[in-house]
Amino acid sequence: MNPVEVIRGTSPVILGQPHGGTYIPEDLFNRLNERGQGLADTDWHITRLYDGLLADLTIVKATFHRYVIDANRDPDGKSLYPGQNTTCLCPLTDFDGHPIWHAGEEPSASECEERRVAFHQPYHEALAAEIERIKAIYGFAILYDCHSIRSHIPFLFEGTLPVFSIGTNSGASCASSLEAAAVAICKQADGYDCVVNGRFKGGWTTRHYGQPDTGVHAIQMELAQRAYMDEAAPWAYRADLAARLRPYLTRILTALTHELQEKPYE
Repeated sequence: MNPVEVIRGTSPVILGQPHGGTYIPEDLFNRLNERGQGLADTDWHITRLYDGLLADLTIVKATFHRYVIDANRDPDGKSLYPGQNTTCLCPLTDFDGHPIWHAGEEPSASECEERRVAFHQPYHEALAAEIERIKAIYGFAILYDCHSIRSHIPFLFEGTLPVFSIGTNSGASCASSLEAAAVAICKQADGYDCVVNGRFKGGWTTRHYGQPDTGVHAIQMELAQRAYMDEAAPWAYRADLAARLRPYLTRILTALTHELQEKPYE
């Protein structure tokens, strides 16, 4: 199984999809407990949700599940949110704080390094290559990192997550006009709520690649899954809900596509 799939386009926008994969090698899957084998923390249907929204987008997607290794975590294992509950590079618990491995079957430090080389590294090598390819065309590139999560996860955040959670590392990962364009569309979206740099300010991908001074801009979009699917097993895709959400996603991607073409050095 190739750890990463790439669809090459010519738009300045690149879609990163680090958490939509479900592949887990059989030997690892057998070490997961019943809770872990349920794969509840998947960004379910994220590829389907974004499919066909805009022509010529480049898409870089991980095929492996985040329980193998989390492609949106610092490869050195540093916490993205010091002092707050979160999951690590090779997760030991799910988003509810419950163990996902059979006792004694948790990954060791050496195993985590093996997984980093086999899965995390190839994903980011592919993503970095696509960013450089697009940057060579336009002089800049925009990474839009696609995520989704259940609306209620007390272990990670209080209350109900807004439908749109935009993360730009507190404004450091992209031009201000890109953040403003995405925020304006989300705030005008009928029936949906929005937060900017709230609980999710952008993961390692957004923080690592988002360097506007070098021409690389990054935005993370964390969607509450209630907006397009059932938030309980078997995690069914809801085409009726997605049909309401997808036009707003199209508007966001369209706005990002055109925003910097006349002012790439903002």
